[in-house]
Amino acid sequence: MQLSGLDLAVTGTYAAGIFGLAQYVSRDRNALGGGRTAADYFLASRSLPWWAIGSSLIAANISAEQIIGMSGSGYAIGLAIASYEWMAALTLLLVGKYFLPVFLRNGITTMPHFLEQRYGPRIRGVMAVFWLGLYIFVNLTSILWLGAIAVHAIAGVDQFSAMAGLGAFALLYQLAGGLRAVALTDIVQVTLLVLGGLMISAITLDHVGQGAGVMAGFAALMAQAPAHFHMILTPDNPYYKDLPGIGVLLGGLWVMNLSYWGFNQYIIQRALAARDIQQARAGIVFAAFLKLLMPFIIVLPGIAAFILAPGLAKPDQAYPTMMALLPTGIRGLVFAALIAAVIASTASKINSIATIFTMDIYAKMVPAAGQRALVRTGRVTAASAVAIAVLTARPLLGGFDQAFQFIQEYTGSFTPGIVVIFVLGFFWPPANEAGALSATIGSFLLSVALKFLLPQMPFLNRVAIVFVLCLVLAVVVSLAVRTRVGANMVTTQAGDYRTTLGFNTGAACVVVALVAFYARWW
Repeated sequence: MQLSGLDLAVTGTYAAGIFGLAQYVSRDRNALGGGRTAADYFLASRSLPWWAIGSSLIAANISAEQIIGMSGSGYAIGLAIASYEWMAALTLLLVGKYFLPVFLRNGITTMPHFLEQRYGPRIRGVMAVFWLGLYIFVNLTSILWLGAIAVHAIAGVDQFSAMAGLGAFALLYQLAGGLRAVALTDIVQVTLLVLGGLMISAITLDHVGQGAGVMAGFAALMAQAPAHFHMILTPDNPYYKDLPGIGVLLGGLWVMNLSYWGFNQYIIQRALAARDIQQARAGIVFAAFLKLLMPFIIVLPGIAAFILAPGLAKPDQAYPTMMALLPTGIRGLVFAALIAAVIASTASKINSIATIFTMDIYAKMVPAAGQRALVRTGRVTAASAVAIAVLTARPLLGGFDQAFQFIQEYTGSFTPGIVVIFVLGFFWPPANEAGALSATIGSFLLSVALKFLLPQMPFLNRVAIVFVLCLVLAVVVSLAVRTRVGANMVTTQAGDYRTTLGFNTGAACVVVALVAFYARWW
């Protein structure tokens, strides 16, 4: 597939425009000039409005990892993979109601910071190192690798060169302004992502319907690929191990989503930068509505490719293959939308890596460091992370057909323990640092043991079982080991959990939509 001059012009216009906008919103507004503080750089001065929070949550989440990876899973598995998106919408509502008010009341800057406030200093360092490794070697590499697959398939650019270019652009894009540059431009990124995604879905469905329109194409798609329109897979399905039936709704996916949307610096950082709790919650509801839409613009093209391009060498080729159907100009717009998703997600990840290293490691090692030193350290960390990810992406991910599933299974080894220590930290006062550390370490060891002993067990079921075991372990150890006096410095009030009529109405609409989706495609 070749990009025409018009396609390249559309993509170039986007790149120049979004880069210029990022630099504009990154202007130093400090009255002293050149005096950007760590709070400015890493938390956008805690001034983000709801629309920036909601759009930035989605822009950070929907990258090549979702667009390429979930389209590939749609090609191989079908609509059932949409549970990752639709269950996330419900998880976001829980995060907005129960977790965000505690984070904001206590002035939390990072997730390791919360763990220190709740349990003690040792776990902050342990988890900071863990998250840095996860974000660089799993998340950032996957974003750049899958983005490079698309660029290579569409534009013919060498994959390593594509990774280097995407990483460099994302780095420079946010280097001056930090989170402000990322969040305040993400409304443009998300608008382009949704518009481009709807275009490719509409055009591929029209091809399936042989020119009879989108609705006719959708009906034809369901008729020609009925096995791809079951949300709950049966045990005889070849992909049951990836999405184990009703266990998806009642088991491990809850653990995965709570960890990702509630306790993941990469995601929650934009909500921590809200003006106040009402703006944060409004942004959460906005993001939840966008999550309802995502399967229709990400998974559907993959299912359409199952009909239009059977026999692909790898499922992850589905989305780039469908882009070949687009007319000149539209192809450039959709390509720009894909690049927008990669850049926005990469920039968000880079900023979160810089935040954790600077605030949870460097600031602890050099407590006398000034604000300029903290910002400078964050920028150096960001550049280093990009270089490491570009160099290690191919060795880590090059051998996997469905990178999205690999990422989920790998992170599933750690997430049960993460969810346990946060949930107990919120809702069980006797939980202590010894119990939290035991759950953190036990999560990995138990996951490896179960995978070795029961290799055929679906990984989401394994996640659920390890979560229960880690919960028991953390409770037992917390009761057996004396808690250090004054270890828990997290404060809450009963009124923190009260939500407005607007939040409740939006949440009810999301729930009704989810019930309708699952009832239709059960």
